[in-house]
Parts: sequence; structure tokens; C-alpha cells
Amino acid sequence: MLTIGIAGGTGSGKTTVVNNILKQLDSNQVNVLTQDNYYHYNPNLSFDERVKLNYDHPRSIDFDLLLKHVQQLKSGLPINEPLYSFITHSRTEDVTMIQPKEILIVEGILVLADTELRKEFDVKVFVNADSDERLIRRIRRDIQERGRDLEEVIERYQTTLKPMHEEFIQPSMAFADIIIPTMKKNTVAIDVLSSVIKNTLKVTHN
Repeated sequence: MLTIGIAGGTGSGKTTVVNNILKQLDSNQVNVLTQDNYYHYNPNLSFDERVKLNYDHPRSIDFDLLLKHVQQLKSGLPINEPLYSFITHSRTEDVTMIQPKEILIVEGILVLADTELRKEFDVKVFVNADSDERLIRRIRRDIQERGRDLEEVIERYQTTLKPMHEEFIQPSMAFADIIIPTMKKNTVAIDVLSSVIKNTLKVTHN
């Protein structure tokens, strides 16, 4: 199994990169695990307490479970991926059963920041974007998809997103094999990454 880690700041365009890669590959060969589904389960906390948590710090992620699931898939075993709701700030009762495939993509802001998880990746990618562009994308997404108001988004950006990006996320770019800038539509970088994936699969099949 070829395992790829794709990191980058919030609003950097990671999902777009993943979708563009999937367009060039047989989707039946690829699984995508999203770090966002692996926030710690906090049923003991009230909604107001969960809202105040710092979701951009590595401590907010259940890396033990994410690592276990990556290792299980690489060993040929199915997993039950949790589902997380950004409306309730909690895991839902639903899970997604995922069967192993030839390619596993793990994407999220902190997937290259965790030492043990990083060891599982054959290819490490960092999607780099201008901070103003990331903020604009984050505002649009949080208001349109997650029901938050502008003041809340900007406050969260200033108090947690920006400092966590500078402390944990941006430094993890140093571990990347491929850096994709997203100031423009970077088809060349996507083509290169897709070619690496296809060539690696050819080698494993021979």
C-alpha cells in the first residue's frame, strides 16, 4: 500500500489538491482519511466547553487512533473511521467502514507534525498558501458550512489558528517531500505527484 500524507494550513487548499489527485487516479484504488474526523471524543464536556477548545493544537487530535487505523489498513485490515460534527464539536454515533486499497491518503493540518504518524508515509506533501488567502477561505467555509459568524471566525483565527499555524503547522513543511504552492492553479505539481503515485504502483505490481 502506498501511503501519502498531505498537510498544510487551514484553508490552504488541501482538499482541492486531494480531489485533483483523485481525478487522475482510479478512485477504486484510493482511500482518504481526514484528520478532522479524529478530534478527541469529549462527551464529558458541555457544548460551551467544547466550543472553547483549541482545535488547532496537536493535543486536540486522537493521533493514537489515527495511527492505529493507518497501520491496520496497511496490514490489510478494515477500519471504522469516526465521523466528526463541526456543528456540535463532537464525534457522531456513526462510523464509516473502510476496506484497504492500494493507495491511502491521509490529509489534515497536523498530519506531518506527528512523528509516529509521519513515519507511516511513503510520500509527504505540504500545501502552502498565503496567510491572507487562507483566512479568506476559512471565513467563507466556516460561515457557509459550519454556521459560524464573522466575529467568531476572526477571533478564533487570531487567538488559535494563527499562533498554532506558526508553532506547529508551518514548521512541519520541513518534513515534506513535495511542496505545492496554491497561489495559482498548480497543475504541474499535481501532475508530478500523480506521476509519482502511478510510477510507484507500477513498481509494486512488477
